[in-house]
Amino acid sequence: MATEITCTSLLKPATSFQSSDTLIPLTIFDRAAFPGHVPHIFAFQSPTPSNKQLKHGLSHVLSHFPHVAGRLTLDSKHQLCIALNNAGVRVVEVRVSSTLCKNISLEGTKNLKELYPSIDEGIEELMQVQLNRYMCGGLVIGLTCHHFLGDGQSISNFCSAWAQTVRTPGMHALATPFLDRGAIVVPRKIPMTSFDHANIEFKKVEFDSHRNKAQNLTVHFSVDFISDLKALVPGGCTKFECLLSHLWKKITVARGLKETDFTEIRIAINCRGRVKPAVPLNFFGNMVLWAYPRLCVKDLLTLSYAQVVIVIRKAVAQVDDTYIKSFIDFGAIASEKGEQLSTTYVATGTSLSPHLEINSWLGFRFSDLDFGFGPPSAFFQPNEPIEGTIEFSPSCKESGGVDVFLALSEDSIDVFRQICYSIEESAVGCKQIGCPTSRM
Repeated sequence: MATEITCTSLLKPATSFQSSDTLIPLTIFDRAAFPGHVPHIFAFQSPTPSNKQLKHGLSHVLSHFPHVAGRLTLDSKHQLCIALNNAGVRVVEVRVSSTLCKNISLEGTKNLKELYPSIDEGIEELMQVQLNRYMCGGLVIGLTCHHFLGDGQSISNFCSAWAQTVRTPGMHALATPFLDRGAIVVPRKIPMTSFDHANIEFKKVEFDSHRNKAQNLTVHFSVDFISDLKALVPGGCTKFECLLSHLWKKITVARGLKETDFTEIRIAINCRGRVKPAVPLNFFGNMVLWAYPRLCVKDLLTLSYAQVVIVIRKAVAQVDDTYIKSFIDFGAIASEKGEQLSTTYVATGTSLSPHLEINSWLGFRFSDLDFGFGPPSAFFQPNEPIEGTIEFSPSCKESGGVDVFLALSEDSIDVFRQICYSIEESAVGCKQIGCPTSRM
C-alpha cells in the first residue's frame, strides 16, 4: 500500500493543566505494567469525521486527562514519575492510496505496522495518534499508549471520552476521570506483605526462545457457539470463563504437550472492584494484577469444561482485598527502601509454551467509540507475535460474539485451526459447531 504523511504535529491540551511542574510518582501497579507503548487500531467505514474535528476533540479531552499530555521523568529520589507539563501528544496524518477494504482485511492482522506511529525506543510522547485516510473515505485510527499511562479500562475510558467530545461538539461536560493515583495505593498503618510479590509480579522467568516462529491468528466465536459452551457448565458461567476453558484445552492439544507437563495461564485482573473500598471505574491509571490457574496437561484434557471453569474461578478469586492490600504494602516498603523494581515482560520471538497469557477487552463497549457516524467496523491489537498470548475483544461484526487474537507457533497453528471449533465433552460426545474458518 502506498502511504503519504501529510502532516505531523504535537497536539496540546485546549486548556493547560494548572501547574506545569507537577510530578506524579508511578504507583506499584504502574511499575508492574509493561514498560512501553501498546498499539491499538480502530477501522471506520465512510462517512467519518474530518481530521480537524478529531484533533479538536482530542485537544479538548486532553484537558481532562493531563497525564496523557505529560512526559516520563525522574524525581529527586530517582523514581519514575509522570510530569504533567502539557507537552502534548504526537498526531500523524496519512493519506493512503487505496480503499479500506482492499488495504486492510477487517478480519486479519497482517501489514498493520504502517497504520500506527513507530513504537521503537526513544519516544517521548506517552500517546501517539495516526489518522489514516483512504480513497473511499474510510478511516483507520492507529493509537499507541505507554502502558505506564493506564490499563485497558483507562484507555477505553479515554477513547470513549474523545469520541463523545467529537460526537457532541460544543458540549464538553465530560464525566471527570478519577486522577488521584496516590489515593489508591495508601498502605496500611503497619505495612505487611502476606505474599511473595517480588517473585510473583516481578519475578524473572526464563522463556523458550528457540521454538518455531509465531504467527498471529484471529478467530471469531459466534453467539451460538458461546451459548453451546455455556450449556456445558451447570449453574452458569461467564463468556470469558467458557471461552478461556475451551482455548486452554485446544491450544494444549495443538501444542502437543506431554501429559506430565504443567500448563498455567496468566490472567490480567481489574482490581478496581476487588479492593475495599472499591476504586471508581473511572480511575485513570493502572490497577491490574494477575491470576495464575495451573493444571497438569492430563488433568486439563480429561476434566470437563465445568471443572476447568472452577479451577479458573478459584485462581481469580485469590486476587481479593487481602492480596491487593498486601501488594500495595509491598510497594510502600519497596519505595521506602529505594528498591528499583523492574517488571518482567516477554520479548518478541520468545514462546510462553507450555503457558498462556490472556488479556480481555470484553468490558469495552465499542458502541461508546462513536465519533458521530457509528462504532468501528474492526478493532485490532497489532502486537508482534509472542507465542501463547491471547486477546479477547467484543466482535464488531456480531453483537455478543467474540473475536480472539492469538499467537501460536507455526507447527501448532494448523492443528489449532482444525480443532478450535470442536467441543469434546464426555456427557455430550463430540459436537462440531458451524463457524467460519479462522483467518491469518
